[in-house]
Amino acid sequence: MIFQDKDDKLIRIYFFICDKFEELQFYCERFSNNNSPEFTDQEIMTIYLYTMHHEGHFKVKQIHRFASEYLRSWFPKIGSYQAFNNR
Repeated sequence: MIFQDKDDKLIRIYFFICDKFEELQFYCERFSNNNSPEFTDQEIMTIYLYTMHHEGHFKVKQIHRFASEYLRSWFPKIGSYQAFNNR
């Protein structure tokens, strides 16, 4: 049951960010001309917020490590630490 609650929260965070991203996209500065990346900005924000809230990780390296180990089934295109950190 605990895992299902965490899954539900992850999904809710993702949908909330997708809903708000219509407004947020104008405040986010993209440093690449790739406007349709495989790993989206919404997914990165979801991972960041979920990991900070549920796992208490606040450093990018810790967030990426947790996401790579435990959230890879949800985000298969997470990529390397360097790519994650740049985004």
